[in-house]
Amino acid sequence: MAVLKTILTIVLVLICIALTVIILMQEGKSAGLGALAGSSDSYWSKNKGRSMEGVLVKATRVMVILFIVISCVLNIGSIA
Repeated sequence: MAVLKTILTIVLVLICIALTVIILMQEGKSAGLGALAGSSDSYWSKNKGRSMEGVLVKATRVMVILFIVISCVLNIGSIA
């Protein structure tokens, strides 16, 4: 059981590092001055799911879910 806890802790640390890098790679959500001119409706803003930004958002969601699940598993293991 100690080996599994060690492996999960290492995976959790790797997920934390990956999550930090992915979040820092994302762009800010503020539209800036481009929204005043109406240029926010470009091709890239309509197809964000296929762009690099969309991939980063999906990867962030997956990493957060993994982080929460592994954290809960490690916490339940320490209680029992």
